[in-house]
Amino acid sequence: MVRLSRISPAGVPVHIIQRGNNRQDCFISDEDHGAYAGWLKEYSLKCGVDIHAWVMMTNHVHLLCTPRVEGGISRMMQGLGRRYVQYFNFKYGRTGTLWEGRFKSCLIQEERYLLEVYKYIELNPVRAEMVTDPGAYRWSSFQVNGLGKVSDLCTPHQEYLSLGKKAGDRQKNYREFFVQHLAGEVLEEIRTGTHKGMAVGDDSFKEELGLLTGRRLKPKKRGRPVGWRKE
Repeated sequence: MVRLSRISPAGVPVHIIQRGNNRQDCFISDEDHGAYAGWLKEYSLKCGVDIHAWVMMTNHVHLLCTPRVEGGISRMMQGLGRRYVQYFNFKYGRTGTLWEGRFKSCLIQEERYLLEVYKYIELNPVRAEMVTDPGAYRWSSFQVNGLGKVSDLCTPHQEYLSLGKKAGDRQKNYREFFVQHLAGEVLEEIRTGTHKGMAVGDDSFKEELGLLTGRRLKPKKRGRPVGWRKE
């Protein structure tokens, strides 16, 4: 099957998932997490990508980012992936692939869904029952976005900045946003959109992107087309 090229227009946020091959662990120690974070910062700067949110689980990574130039996402993930695999294989005396094929990604509508994707990403350790509070997980951006930890990896998105004029107000409002977990429909939409490489947003957002990219970005309706009649 021919693989479709990535769609990542400049200025449109993207949710990324990269998993370990066969769901094997790709982070074994804190040193591994730190190495990945450092190279993520390096390649995001090289490739013109702003990183808004992240979580590094034991066997996969979630990122929310916005490319400033078209193609920046693919270049960043290719460079980061190769660099980290070299490090990981050398450190643990292994060979071969580490990642499960190409990373998954989808475009995100800012106004209605961007903060929901922030929440989806940073609640991963809670859903996995690793912690009961997202602030307790070290390798997540929640400590930055919700608790004010200083990080040169994080570039706040305008939707996040709109939560308050002062940093303390933004962090307080952000924490309150996490009191209620994601609704099931939103959770499923984010998961399905990312897995299938579609867009997460309303119909007008998807149609606008479809016209811009020439690619269908929402699933086809099931069943026979309207007006179809068996002869």
